[in-house]
Amino acid sequence: MRADTQDYLALFLDDAPLIDTRAPVEFARGAFPNAVNLPLMTDDERAAVGTCYKEEGQQAAMALGHSMVNGDIKALRVDAWLSQARQHPNGYLYCFRGGLRSQICQQWLHEAGLDYPRVEGGYKAMRQFLLGSLEQICSRQKILVLAGHTGSAKTDLLNELPDSVDLEGIANHRGSSFGRRADGQPSQIDFENRLIIAMLKHQHRHPGKAIVLEDESRLIGRCALPHGLREAMAKAPLIQLQSDLDARTEHSYLNYILRKSAEWQQHAGAEQGFELFIEDLRESLFRVRKRLGGERYAVVSEQLENAIRTHREGDAAEHRVWIRSLLRDYYDPMYDYQGQKHPERVVFRGRADAVREFLATLRS
Repeated sequence: MRADTQDYLALFLDDAPLIDTRAPVEFARGAFPNAVNLPLMTDDERAAVGTCYKEEGQQAAMALGHSMVNGDIKALRVDAWLSQARQHPNGYLYCFRGGLRSQICQQWLHEAGLDYPRVEGGYKAMRQFLLGSLEQICSRQKILVLAGHTGSAKTDLLNELPDSVDLEGIANHRGSSFGRRADGQPSQIDFENRLIIAMLKHQHRHPGKAIVLEDESRLIGRCALPHGLREAMAKAPLIQLQSDLDARTEHSYLNYILRKSAEWQQHAGAEQGFELFIEDLRESLFRVRKRLGGERYAVVSEQLENAIRTHREGDAAEHRVWIRSLLRDYYDPMYDYQGQKHPERVVFRGRADAVREFLATLRS
């Protein structure tokens, strides 16, 4: 039998399959990328056992738990663990603290004929390991920040690089007020866990090399960058990716209209998906109305409605009009204002090919 483990780093670097035996409500708050939730107890069962523990103590709570998870219910849950464990013989199981719940699961698996290791310390210890790793990364890791006007295809360039981490990809959001994706975002804890794991992998696969991150505000949709990482990025050297307004308009049209409408339709069906896509555009524009100002918002809103009408008729091209207005009159001035604050941080400016060459020289 493989031994129980406290080697949290290896678990994350190796993408070890994990069986999370916590209740679904705990899993929903935060888990790890390679974990599947196969709980020992449902939310209601866990709540009842917890109340019993507070009122009558551990022995009574354990007796209640065994009385609820017994017979056919127990057999179904053991079968689920067996199936997952046999599919992933290199995996581990865990509960919140690596205590009673995971020990019970391990014992029941043993009685069913399969020995399967658990993670000592459980979810809590793994989460603390990741938070400690992030603190170490933020204080020691070399970081380069890729900046540029909205629509300059920073994410596309970033994903070509072997030494990058895609913050927007991890947050499942395109950035900006229009960046919402049809299938939603991870919880804050899930976002942090995935982000830290990605940075740990970079650190171990590219030791001593700078990591390239895209310039982001504090929030990517509803996911907040960890404070320490945000501070480290605010001090890091900047590479400015340059692109003209026509190219940025076209890229934004492709990304925020054609791809995004297709995503919504794939998610919710052609008709409903298109209506949700249109609703999303309107809501996104409404969110920036105060910064646009009343008069400018009215103009762009009318341009958007014109584009929606022609899009319904089968021609999406009119969206380029309001996109161009928004880039020129809202996003560009905001970016230029922010960019003037720390010009000393800029180490390189150029178009995509020049940025690629610059970064290649740093890796050589």
